[in-house]
Amino acid sequence: MTDDNQPSAAEHRSLVDHLLADPEVTHRPRILLVAFEGWNDAGEAATDAVEEVGRQLDAQQVSVLNADEYYDYQVNRPVVTRLADGRSDIAWPQTRLLQCQSPDTPAELFLMLGVEPNFRWKSFTAELLTTAAEHRIDAIVLVGALLSDTPHSRPLSPTLTSGDDAVRTAVGARAPSYEGPTGIVGVISATAEKVGTTTVSMWAPVPHYVAQSPSPKAQLALLKELEQLVDVRLNLQERADDAAAWVRGVNELADEDPEIADYIRRLEQARDTEELPEASGESIAREFERYLKRRDQG
Repeated sequence: MTDDNQPSAAEHRSLVDHLLADPEVTHRPRILLVAFEGWNDAGEAATDAVEEVGRQLDAQQVSVLNADEYYDYQVNRPVVTRLADGRSDIAWPQTRLLQCQSPDTPAELFLMLGVEPNFRWKSFTAELLTTAAEHRIDAIVLVGALLSDTPHSRPLSPTLTSGDDAVRTAVGARAPSYEGPTGIVGVISATAEKVGTTTVSMWAPVPHYVAQSPSPKAQLALLKELEQLVDVRLNLQERADDAAAWVRGVNELADEDPEIADYIRRLEQARDTEELPEASGESIAREFERYLKRRDQG
């Protein structure tokens, strides 16, 4: 059901447009996409999506946060690999800042990817936001994925939230409503808002009965939403093929288990009843907007 406080699809702008309309932003906007492995990353959809943005836009590592301060290596253990000559190489849990090298995007994109820290979340958040300030970041997009009772056969539509009224109006986000235990993404979002940083949170639902990674359909949904939010064009054909194959695979598994098949049918019926008005209006308009934008870009 469409939120009465949300603008219609035709009124949605990208976050880039919103930043360019700000008289204090006199340069090419700088946007930081953030995703963490762990509690905030069901099916690894969030980190996979942000990594795919970095892969397609040739992201290069800029810096690493102070890993020894924040990780319990008995929980998040380092991984040993072997080089061609037999010597060992150790990959430590860490949080990396990368900068995308594509000069053709309307915004200058940075990525923050890592493992949710075990210790000193307040210090970790302060270091992350200090790093963002040093790189003159204008807005932060926090990307997550959560387990949900949504059926795999229906669109896994990400939810956008922001604590800023103007941002919500511009990009079609909702006011945050969640209360309860949170992960590092929630801490960063709340802290960034307090210091006045433009912040948007994006969460994709992952069907809880197929929560194993990867979750290509949720990843694809996040990539489509990121395309519109930060005004960037990505090649999503391979991701779309993976998502279609994933759906076929889940269908085959469900066909072998009558109880699971019946459970999925009930989820589908509940979802269809709940979102029928959106399916006939809002979502169709947004998909048409995406089609026109991709056509105009080539």
